[in-house]
Amino acid sequence: MANTETSLKDCLSSIEGATAAALVDYTSGMALGTIGGGKDFNLEIAAAGNTDVVRSKLRTMELLGLKEEIEDILITLSSQYHLIRLLKGRGGNGLFLYLVLDSSRSNLAMARHQLRRIENDLEV
Repeated sequence: MANTETSLKDCLSSIEGATAAALVDYTSGMALGTIGGGKDFNLEIAAAGNTDVVRSKLRTMELLGLKEEIEDILITLSSQYHLIRLLKGRGGNGLFLYLVLDSSRSNLAMARHQLRRIENDLEV
Protein backbone atom coordinates (compact mmCIF):
# COMPACT_ATOMS: atom_id res chain seq x y z
CA MET A 1 0.00 0.00 0.00
CA ALA A 2 1.26 3.46 -0.91
CA ASN A 3 0.76 6.76 0.87
CA THR A 4 -0.50 9.95 -0.79
CA GLU A 5 2.92 11.36 -1.65
CA THR A 6 4.15 8.10 -3.18
CA SER A 7 0.94 7.67 -5.18
CA LEU A 8 1.08 11.20 -6.58
CA LYS A 9 4.74 10.77 -7.54
CA ASP A 10 3.75 7.50 -9.23
CA CYS A 11 1.15 9.40 -11.27
CA LEU A 12 3.80 11.68 -12.77
CA SER A 13 6.47 9.03 -13.22
CA SER A 14 4.40 6.17 -14.61
CA ILE A 15 1.69 7.93 -16.65
CA GLU A 16 2.96 9.22 -19.98
CA GLY A 17 2.15 12.90 -20.48
CA ALA A 18 1.09 13.55 -16.86
CA THR A 19 1.94 17.11 -15.79
CA ALA A 20 0.11 17.42 -12.46
CA ALA A 21 -1.79 15.29 -9.95
CA ALA A 22 -3.71 15.82 -6.73
CA LEU A 23 -5.65 13.94 -4.11
CA VAL A 24 -8.74 16.01 -3.34
CA ASP A 25 -11.49 15.94 -0.72
CA TYR A 26 -14.65 16.94 -2.60
CA THR A 27 -16.62 17.50 0.59
CA SER A 28 -14.34 20.41 1.57
CA GLY A 29 -12.66 21.26 -1.75
CA MET A 30 -9.22 20.90 -0.20
CA ALA A 31 -6.30 19.24 -1.90
CA LEU A 32 -4.76 16.72 0.50
CA GLY A 33 -1.68 16.42 -1.67
CA THR A 34 -0.41 17.86 -4.95
CA ILE A 35 2.46 17.41 -7.37
CA GLY A 36 3.26 19.29 -10.55
CA GLY A 37 1.43 22.30 -11.90
CA GLY A 38 3.47 25.49 -11.65
CA LYS A 39 3.10 29.22 -12.18
CA ASP A 40 1.02 28.71 -15.33
CA PHE A 41 -1.28 26.14 -13.72
CA ASN A 42 -2.43 26.58 -10.12
CA LEU A 43 -3.21 23.04 -9.03
CA GLU A 44 -4.87 24.15 -5.77
CA ILE A 45 -7.43 26.24 -7.68
CA ALA A 46 -8.01 23.48 -10.24
CA ALA A 47 -8.52 20.89 -7.50
CA ALA A 48 -10.99 23.10 -5.63
CA GLY A 49 -12.86 23.95 -8.83
CA ASN A 50 -13.20 20.33 -9.82
CA THR A 51 -14.96 19.56 -6.56
CA ASP A 52 -17.88 21.50 -8.06
CA VAL A 53 -17.78 19.22 -11.11
CA VAL A 54 -17.92 16.11 -8.92
CA ARG A 55 -20.66 17.48 -6.67
CA SER A 56 -22.75 18.55 -9.66
CA LYS A 57 -22.49 15.15 -11.33
CA LEU A 58 -23.37 13.32 -8.12
CA ARG A 59 -26.37 15.61 -7.57
CA THR A 60 -27.55 15.10 -11.17
CA MET A 61 -27.26 11.33 -10.84
CA GLU A 62 -29.30 11.47 -7.64
CA LEU A 63 -32.02 13.58 -9.32
CA LEU A 64 -32.14 11.08 -12.19
CA GLY A 65 -32.38 8.18 -9.78
CA LEU A 66 -29.22 6.57 -11.17
CA LYS A 67 -27.78 3.98 -8.81
CA GLU A 68 -24.46 3.77 -10.65
CA GLU A 69 -21.02 4.68 -9.32
CA ILE A 70 -18.82 7.19 -11.10
CA GLU A 71 -15.55 5.61 -12.22
CA ASP A 72 -14.05 8.75 -13.65
CA ILE A 73 -14.90 12.09 -15.23
CA LEU A 74 -13.00 13.29 -18.29
CA ILE A 75 -12.66 16.91 -19.38
CA THR A 76 -10.92 17.47 -22.69
CA LEU A 77 -9.32 20.79 -23.56
CA SER A 78 -7.50 21.67 -26.75
CA SER A 79 -4.11 20.67 -25.31
CA GLN A 80 -4.94 18.82 -22.08
CA TYR A 81 -6.99 16.02 -20.60
CA HIS A 82 -8.25 16.41 -17.04
CA LEU A 83 -9.12 13.08 -15.47
CA ILE A 84 -11.04 12.84 -12.18
CA ARG A 85 -11.18 9.41 -10.54
CA LEU A 86 -13.39 8.95 -7.49
CA LEU A 87 -11.83 6.66 -4.89
CA LYS A 88 -13.81 3.56 -4.02
CA GLY A 89 -11.61 1.73 -1.50
CA ARG A 90 -11.81 1.91 2.25
CA GLY A 91 -11.11 5.40 3.52
CA GLY A 92 -11.69 6.82 0.06
CA ASN A 93 -15.19 8.19 0.59
CA GLY A 94 -15.35 11.81 -0.49
CA LEU A 95 -11.96 11.72 -2.22
CA PHE A 96 -10.82 11.79 -5.83
CA LEU A 97 -7.56 11.61 -7.72
CA TYR A 98 -7.15 14.45 -10.20
CA LEU A 99 -4.74 14.05 -13.09
CA VAL A 100 -3.71 16.58 -15.75
CA LEU A 101 -2.28 15.19 -18.99
CA ASP A 102 -0.66 16.79 -22.01
CA SER A 103 -2.95 15.45 -24.74
CA SER A 104 -0.16 15.40 -27.35
CA ARG A 105 2.00 13.08 -25.23
CA SER A 106 -0.53 10.85 -23.51
CA ASN A 107 -2.56 7.75 -24.19
CA LEU A 108 -5.89 8.25 -22.46
CA ALA A 109 -6.75 4.55 -22.19
CA MET A 110 -3.37 3.76 -20.61
CA ALA A 111 -3.66 6.76 -18.29
CA ARG A 112 -7.03 5.51 -17.02
CA HIS A 113 -5.58 2.03 -16.52
CA GLN A 114 -2.56 3.34 -14.60
CA LEU A 115 -4.69 5.68 -12.47
CA ARG A 116 -6.93 2.74 -11.52
CA ARG A 117 -3.82 0.79 -10.46
CA ILE A 118 -2.55 3.74 -8.41
CA GLU A 119 -5.97 4.09 -6.76
CA ASN A 120 -5.92 0.40 -5.78
CA ASP A 121 -2.50 0.78 -4.17
CA LEU A 122 -3.33 4.02 -2.32
CA GLU A 123 -3.76 3.83 1.45
CA VAL A 124 -5.61 6.89 2.77
